[in-house]
Amino acid sequence: MPSILIIDDERSVRSSLAETLSLEGYEVEQAADGIIGWEMINQSQFDLVFSDIKMPRMDGMELLARVQELRPELPIIMISGHGTEELAMEATRLGAFDFVHKPPDLNRLLITVRNALERKKLVVETNNLKEKVARNQEIIGDSESIRRIKSTIERVAPTDARILITGENGTGKELVARWIHEKSARRKGPMIEVNCAAIPSELIESELFGHEKGAFTSAIKQRIGKFEQAHGGTLFLDEIGDMPLEAQSKMLRALQENRITRVGGEKDISIDVRVVAATNKDLLAEIESRKFRLDLYHRLSVILIHVPNLGERREDIPNLTMRFAEEICASYGMAAKKFSPDALQTLSALRWTGNIRELHNVVERLVILCGNNIRKEDILMHAHPSQLEQSTLSAQLNESNPLNPALFDDFQAFKEEAEKIFILHKLHQYDWNMSRTAEHIGIQRGHLYNKLEKYGLRRGQDHEESAV
Repeated sequence: MPSILIIDDERSVRSSLAETLSLEGYEVEQAADGIIGWEMINQSQFDLVFSDIKMPRMDGMELLARVQELRPELPIIMISGHGTEELAMEATRLGAFDFVHKPPDLNRLLITVRNALERKKLVVETNNLKEKVARNQEIIGDSESIRRIKSTIERVAPTDARILITGENGTGKELVARWIHEKSARRKGPMIEVNCAAIPSELIESELFGHEKGAFTSAIKQRIGKFEQAHGGTLFLDEIGDMPLEAQSKMLRALQENRITRVGGEKDISIDVRVVAATNKDLLAEIESRKFRLDLYHRLSVILIHVPNLGERREDIPNLTMRFAEEICASYGMAAKKFSPDALQTLSALRWTGNIRELHNVVERLVILCGNNIRKEDILMHAHPSQLEQSTLSAQLNESNPLNPALFDDFQAFKEEAEKIFILHKLHQYDWNMSRTAEHIGIQRGHLYNKLEKYGLRRGQDHEESAV
């Protein structure tokens, strides 16, 4: 139930307002002056405040200023028996939700209360959403490459230098671009994104620069392009390597002159935009094959940031996994799930061709399908077979791997250990279905049972010696 504080030095006014609001189902408290009211605001979580303007010790305007500084989400409705239009405008300018004259019209008063409470609810929800988005946009990791990226962002974000971000698909190039925008002086302006690979070549100029009505057959009205939409902010050009050559020449002019011309238009339009571009292509190779302009490359790459693939920052995988699991559980309303050390080690050894996106998908799959404690066996069961097969080299490079040749004195012992690990891996892959496993590895089912007995393999065991 919403709680309302009434601050007024006239007891009759406080009592009248309190009675009216209580009858409407609100919880109401009262304060006789601004000092008492301010103390109560600091001690309790009110949803709305009514405040008189002329009061002893602290007047309503001073109280309003203090609340705006420390509790800007808390709506304040100013009330006065001697209010003027100028005073009402000043209160509104300082952040008051509304200004009500004494004695108030009760219908208007109750409508104002409902509107103020609704606004407060929206402000709180918006702030919570912003916090959630900011948390989700955090660059997670403490590897050397990630520390270097964070340091570069801190240095270049406050400037207007153009930045080219390179890296494979799914590595987080867009996240880096967002961090650059959020840490720049343009963070209060828009960040407009354009996926150059997703726009047909015949439409990309219209998308970037806009068009005038009648510029082409389907141009039935004027369109504002992405450059104009990003005015005062950041324009993020994703997959810039897929931009057609004709559009590249117009892009170069826009960057050189800070001016654009809409398709079908004649008027030059000034723009104030910071351009951040990203690509998964080798632009120097594209330049060699005459698919990308060298002069545009130099315009875009004042600062170069390379985002490594997940295989180049394996030490970050445990932190990424736990963060993803926390967020996924929260979004599904599930109890928090934990990953055992051997599960995290197993995930870290896989080859992630889809990088961060693929890791997030696998963690979501594990959270949905597995119990509260996710273990190594769960990873082996639910990971894609190609991930397990491709991770062999990584496992072999680990000195603690049971197939490390230094651990064996004769070839036969090495062969048997390799056979045991291979069979256990295939059993996990086919969920211990003996017929499918035997068929896949090319032996008789009875022969497979003999192997299980020979090596003491059984379902559910935590076979620490198995390779990933």
